[in-house]
Amino acid sequence: MKIDTAKNVLGKPISRVDGILKVTGQARYAAEQHFDQKPLTGWLVSSDTAIGEITQLSTDKAENAEGVQAVLTYKNAGPLKPFSKPASESRFTQSRAVLNEPHIRHFGAPVALVIADTLEQARYAASLVEYTIDAETPDLLLSPEQATTVPDSLDGGFEADVESGNSDHDKKAVSIDVDYTTPSQISAAMEPHATIANFNGEKLTVYTSVQIIASAVEALAVTFELDTENIEVKSPFVGGGFGSKLGLHYDAVLACLGARYLKRPVKVVLSRRQVFYNSPHRGNSFQSMQLSCDSDGFLGDVQHESAMPKAKGYEFAEATGAGARVTYSAEHIKSTHRVKDADIPLIDSTRSPGDAIGSLAFESAIDELALKAGIDPLTFRIKNLPQVHPVSGKRFTTHRLGDCLQEGAQKFGWQHKPAPKKGKVIGHGVASAMRMNVLVPSAASISIESTGRLTVRSDMTDIGTGSYTILAQIAAGAFHTRVDKVDVQLGDSSLPTSCGSGGSFGAASTGSALMKACELLKQSLKKALEKKLLDSVGELALEGDTLVVYTRDTHTFSKLDTHKNPQRFLLSELIDESEFPLTEIGEVSEDDTSEDEQYSCGAHFVEVEVDTHTGEVRLKRQYGIFSAGKILNEKTASSQIKGGMVWGAGYALTEAIHHHDDSASFINPDFGEYHIAVNRDIADVSLDFLETPDYEASPIGAKGIGELGITGAGAAIANAIADATGVRVREFPITMDKVMEGLMSQRAAGS
Repeated sequence: MKIDTAKNVLGKPISRVDGILKVTGQARYAAEQHFDQKPLTGWLVSSDTAIGEITQLSTDKAENAEGVQAVLTYKNAGPLKPFSKPASESRFTQSRAVLNEPHIRHFGAPVALVIADTLEQARYAASLVEYTIDAETPDLLLSPEQATTVPDSLDGGFEADVESGNSDHDKKAVSIDVDYTTPSQISAAMEPHATIANFNGEKLTVYTSVQIIASAVEALAVTFELDTENIEVKSPFVGGGFGSKLGLHYDAVLACLGARYLKRPVKVVLSRRQVFYNSPHRGNSFQSMQLSCDSDGFLGDVQHESAMPKAKGYEFAEATGAGARVTYSAEHIKSTHRVKDADIPLIDSTRSPGDAIGSLAFESAIDELALKAGIDPLTFRIKNLPQVHPVSGKRFTTHRLGDCLQEGAQKFGWQHKPAPKKGKVIGHGVASAMRMNVLVPSAASISIESTGRLTVRSDMTDIGTGSYTILAQIAAGAFHTRVDKVDVQLGDSSLPTSCGSGGSFGAASTGSALMKACELLKQSLKKALEKKLLDSVGELALEGDTLVVYTRDTHTFSKLDTHKNPQRFLLSELIDESEFPLTEIGEVSEDDTSEDEQYSCGAHFVEVEVDTHTGEVRLKRQYGIFSAGKILNEKTASSQIKGGMVWGAGYALTEAIHHHDDSASFINPDFGEYHIAVNRDIADVSLDFLETPDYEASPIGAKGIGELGITGAGAAIANAIADATGVRVREFPITMDKVMEGLMSQRAAGS
């Protein structure tokens, strides 16, 4: 007899277990939480200059306005550890101090917090605060030559500079030297940054929208100089983060300052414009590439130089050149990163850090080289696939980029058409995607009641990607029971400490920890069975309050077949009622993963239509095929990938923050002018997975997937536009005017 594998739901495309809560409004986000007292509302007074000292500040009018309970400034907000201190802490656990000094670090930074009974009262009173700032000329990165600092390290643990191979190799027949630029960008999560905080004696409770709970606790402890035992952070539902909520930011600290000052719960929700300035964004990049190949298309040189701004006092630099180091083999690879300290809001992880904008430039340049060599861009990529990591020389635990390119081309119907035409022309584009996988220390617990109900607990967050669902599937799969028999509790610092969500590490890391917890719980149950059974205990399954036990024949130990029918025991017969709930905790660390190179990969294919009379670009279809280890839920994984592909379209065609050079303010800090791709911009989006569980990458066999969809997606669009028109735009995003400029240059040259 065999276990009913239909009950093993791991990997199945089941709908979100928290879906009903969300569509019925029962899922409470940060700003919707309740305390015994109704929270007061805080509203920011934002600086109107980039950098300088507050020389005059008057709050009398605001304090006397109706409903106002307090106006906090650097004069009365109370003691805080200085911003970004101590240096020994990570950027997520350093002090997030604000309103602790008269110095203004960037445009839009808080000058004051007005706290009132209602939002309307707080917002009106904020307009009554008067201040003067002795402004200085802000530093910005306006050209790559200004970036001269070598960062200590890059996001993801990469070295700033690497070089491998022979730089003195025979010079190749074909070469290009090209410069690409990408603009500043914003994460643009649907839920704005929001926090409700309350001090109850020495106990601080914070509901906030954050991706990593444990570091949020540490950051508050450092900032307010409190014991971590007195801090509770809760974030049960997060309405998107995309890197901007990896750590805590001004909304959290301001809410806590208000709660400390008034001994009342205080809520701070940033407006969309405030989010642009008071949460992290991505800086603009200058990327210079020198590539060469021989007449057969084999790469000689891959040189990638990146220059980007870094927010003053905040250590973060993107690994923009990561893709150039790993995607293709070459005789010589050199990758460098330089930064410049700038007087701008925080720069931090933003929607697939480094890989997203690095692939925009690098995969476009690869196309340029292939076309100059007279080789089909798909063929060119396949020719240069590495057997081992091109820089480290280490083996890949799994590497199916070639399969993705070849099978993807067949399913997409790859057809390269280099000759431009007039009117509305069609173009095809392709790009590779490589995204580092990492396993982060994580813990999760599993409990069983005498009724057979399972409960999963972890401080893991669900940022809309499906953590609740995947963890429920893992537990249900381990015990061959239904998903609706599993409860999942997440986003609370009192629960086992996980990695949180971000960097494509969440599902594999916390999922592996839960899998270990399930195995430990099954061992505990098997131990309780020893007195009941003489046979070797095999697999276990749950049917309500009954434990179904499959015993193993010693001659068929590797199979789930048994030499007699399974036996059933009430859980209450096996374990004393006083011992329930029976709980086990599972943990993973770096020791649970291989030291060899771990990457998820994929291939993007795009078809566009370009109107050569207007320069208008329309997507016809986007297709991707991806290899990311074991797929834990096909539906949620597909949703993440499709979202990334849509972001890729935004990066290629619409998204850009524009700066005023004199004030370092943003010209377009809202969704009216910062153009997120919308339905009209997107056409058919489809994908496939090549599933190969990778147990060297994680005990559960999964690898990172969340940021894979955006990596390469924008470059495939750029390559399709060039295929359709012959116009190569190297300044992203590719807008109508840039396409028309290229077309006009072609016509002028032709005439």
